[in-house]
Amino acid sequence: MTASIAKPEVLLTPAEVAALFRVDPKTVTRWAKAGKLTSIRTLGGHRRYRESEVQHLLGGAGGAHDAV
Repeated sequence: MTASIAKPEVLLTPAEVAALFRVDPKTVTRWAKAGKLTSIRTLGGHRRYRESEVQHLLGGAGGAHDAV
């Protein structure tokens, strides 16, 4: 019998997301506050973003700035 093991979700920091979109990390935080990007809070209160959602936004539009 084979057990299915779910892969853990990769989380990105605001700086990593900002580098992908070529924007300032503060812009990524504003997108999260506006509800354009889902953020997860760490126990320390820092924001993290799901890599799958970020990749979807990057790949779903013609340009990085059009995605969000």
